[in-house]
Formats: sequence, structure tokens, C-alpha cells
Amino acid sequence: MSLAETLGARRQRSRSEAAEHALRRDIVLGTLAPGAALRELDLAQRFNCAQGTIREALMRLSEDGLVTRRARRDTHVAPANPDDAQELLRIRRDIECRAAIRVIESRDETLLSDLDTLMQSMRLAALQGDEYTLMEHDRGFHLRLFEAASTPMVEPVLFRCLLHTQRFKILNSEPESRNLQDTADRHLSILESLETRDAEGLTQALSHHIATIVDFGPEVFAAGERVRS
Repeated sequence: MSLAETLGARRQRSRSEAAEHALRRDIVLGTLAPGAALRELDLAQRFNCAQGTIREALMRLSEDGLVTRRARRDTHVAPANPDDAQELLRIRRDIECRAAIRVIESRDETLLSDLDTLMQSMRLAALQGDEYTLMEHDRGFHLRLFEAASTPMVEPVLFRCLLHTQRFKILNSEPESRNLQDTADRHLSILESLETRDAEGLTQALSHHIATIVDFGPEVFAAGERVRS
């Protein structure tokens, strides 16, 4: 490949990634509502790029379950229904809580400092009123924590659970009910349990954190329901 071709490919990737990020933000925040049609030509004009560049972005969003694509038809924003959200919440709790012991036993020397940095980034985003950036750092916090469990094949599953439960919360609550500073500070108990190397405490902190993400969480995790071991 020539230098010109290499530079062109890099520019296309950069534009594709920029379009993907902007569309992901619009979908998660509800600016693009469930069921909305996404036409490649319209998006190419919006982002001033080729349709092929948009197609790449939509394919990646499809892999994350944020859009639905059918051959020779328009792409649409994926639905966000309660049944899916409840199942993803259960899966998420199982994944994170069952990993707690492995996280505590890990020798990940930078874990605490990395998580503290991510929490400070969440607090800064909260102060700036930037809910989407806060959610990105929130996902980063949980993925970094889970990374210490050394089960990388499961990480893509956790990512989807994080992404879609966040999206469901946004689409089904009023902005005034979502205190961004509280969202950031809810991670404190997780850090405290990790600092004291308390596996049981970390499990309970994660379980409570996940069960209270959305309004129906306490009903999904009824009294007495335990994490499967």
C-alpha cells in the first residue's frame, strides 16, 4: 500500500470512529429514539464523509446491539425494552460479583490507582454536567475492575451489559432524577472494599450498586436471591 493510500485509510478510520462515537452518544442519550431510521446517505452528509465510512460505523454499532441492520433496508436504532434490561442486569451482577474473589486475589498493582483516576474523571464530568462522558468513565471503571479477574473472554459480554443498562436508565428516567455527582460517588464503597481486600464486602458493594442502577432493580433482585456460584 502506498503512503497516500495508508494516510487515506487512516483518515477514513478516524472519520468512521468520530461518526460512531457521535451516533453512540445520540443513541444512548435518546437523542436518536428507539426505532429511528438511520440512512447512510443522510449520515454521510451530516458527517461530511463517504457512505462507506458511515457503513463501517453502523456495523460496529450493530455489533454492540445499538442498531439493527438488514440487507437492502435502512438501519434502525435498536429498541430498549424492560425484559432485555432485566436480563442484562442479572447477567451483569453475576459476572461482576462472581469475579470479586479473583479481583481481590489478583496482583494488579495499578488497579486501585486506575480506578481512583476513573472515579475522579466521573466527578469532573458530573461537575461539568456531561452525563455521557460520566457514563463512559463509569463503564471504564467497571471494565478496569473486571480486567483484574483475568477472564478476557467475558469482557465483551460485560461491556454490552454496562452499555445497555445505562441506556435503559437514561431512556426511562427524568434528567432531574439522575444526580450526576451521586452517580460518581456510588463507586466509593467498591473502592473501599478493594482497599481493605474484603472479597465479601466487594461482592456486596457490587451487588447493591448494580441492583440500584435502575428503578426496577430491587424487584429484579428480590430479597433472598443470591449470586449463582
